Amino acid sequence: MIPAAFEYYRPKDMAGVLSILEEHGDDARVMAGGHSLIPMMKLRMADVGHLIDLQDVEGMSEIDISGNTIRIGAMVTQHDIIDHHALSAAAPILREAALQIADPQVRYMGTVGGNVANGDPGNDMPGLMQCLDATFHLTGPDGEHTVAARDFYEAAYMTAREDDQVLTAVSMPKPAGGHAYEKQKRKIGDYATAAAAALIVKDGFTCASASIAMTNLSDTPVYSEAAGAALVGTSVDDAAVGAAVAAMLGDIDPTEDNRGPIAFKKHVAGVILRRAIERAWSRA
Repeated sequence: MIPAAFEYYRPKDMAGVLSILEEHGDDARVMAGGHSLIPMMKLRMADVGHLIDLQDVEGMSEIDISGNTIRIGAMVTQHDIIDHHALSAAAPILREAALQIADPQVRYMGTVGGNVANGDPGNDMPGLMQCLDATFHLTGPDGEHTVAARDFYEAAYMTAREDDQVLTAVSMPKPAGGHAYEKQKRKIGDYATAAAAALIVKDGFTCASASIAMTNLSDTPVYSEAAGAALVGTSVDDAAVGAAVAAMLGDIDPTEDNRGPIAFKKHVAGVILRRAIERAWSRA
């Protein structure tokens, strides 16, 4: 389909972006890579009278690793993540997840900011960012604000970002321990039926800490404190993994759709989470 008529803007700085948002209010939307917004506009599921392209805005395409902190600009693409050697060394789970997003054509244009900002429960990065305890940086008329990734998602396509704010960057502590991102999907390019991100820190033969989140199993990504807590203090044996899976299954709330009925999704979630935990533990 063809989208409804709209005005197109390509400002050079954030001041220009914010002025357009202030002028047109709810009728204006910002676009990063466009892989989520443009299809919705074509299907007339999104009515956007004023489209603001962020491609030319300076300072949003940088990856900075300083000490124990990683900062990723909102316009960094999935391909940029895959191709950045220092980032891959500092946080290999980011590259592992990015390689499982859609296909190369999408990854060359799809951005980190677009993936996390629009609140699509099927996107891979929101759950991963919750697992990594990331912080989202938002710029609006009153300056910059930060929101924890674990507090950002309120419902499907509803987030803590105000209409006059732009997500400009994501920051996180450099992850420690073993990692894994596991994803089950019907075909290349599809959203996950279930995906799991796991980070596990080992102390000797015991789990010292664990962070676990899952994707596309509720109307928001699911970070499960209970699932991580079930592993802490254990040798991550079968009983501990089973307890973590049970805790996560209690936190998710899948719905039936063309990816399968609820019982099937819960089964897949358990299988994928177990794989993620076991692989993260093996790397810890």
